[in-house]
Amino acid sequence: MIRGALFDMDGTLVDNTDVHFKAFEIFCNRYGVKDWQEKFAAVIGMGNGDILRALLGNEAVDKWGVEALADEKEAIYREIYAPTIAPVEGLRELLERLRREGVRCAVGSSGCRTNVDFVLERCRIGEFFEARVSGDRVSRCKPDPEIYLTAAAELGLEPSDCLVFEDAPAGIEAADRAGVRRTVALTTSLSAEALRTSSAAYVVRNFAEVTDEMLR
Repeated sequence: MIRGALFDMDGTLVDNTDVHFKAFEIFCNRYGVKDWQEKFAAVIGMGNGDILRALLGNEAVDKWGVEALADEKEAIYREIYAPTIAPVEGLRELLERLRREGVRCAVGSSGCRTNVDFVLERCRIGEFFEARVSGDRVSRCKPDPEIYLTAAAELGLEPSDCLVFEDAPAGIEAADRAGVRRTVALTTSLSAEALRTSSAAYVVRNFAEVTDEMLR
């Protein structure tokens, strides 16, 4: 059985892709950006620096600064998501099972630490995670493997001892490059058909569909 489980956050712990999309819509409208929707799908799962440059362009990002723009957008996201936030179906039950079986858990997210804490606290699942690795703690975000390498190290485990739960190609690539045992992909952000073209070992709708075989 696996010794560690590394969880992406956005689209994995919570089904929040639509909320981020709405937050980007509000944010981009403030800056007069009209064509951002077509670019968004290609950067799902990446860090805010990459996303903001793809959506707003280098000139706007250089003018206002990545940190200030990211803080503004994430504040919008937390404000509109707070009333309805909930974990993906079956997550708490899976976390309880992993704890009973001695599997150590960590979050590995390209999102900022404020958002990681927001999700874990609002969903009341923070107690299950021994490590929280966010995008602002690493020098390179997904698809670079640094986030998952760091998460495994903070659990005191080799990546090959760990399973990753992901929802986006950038995260699946990061897990592959980190050398994890396998990746389970959730269909919260993309279709099952799209995810089956990735290297994910399994594709599920939610955590209630995670089987014993996937955890070996």
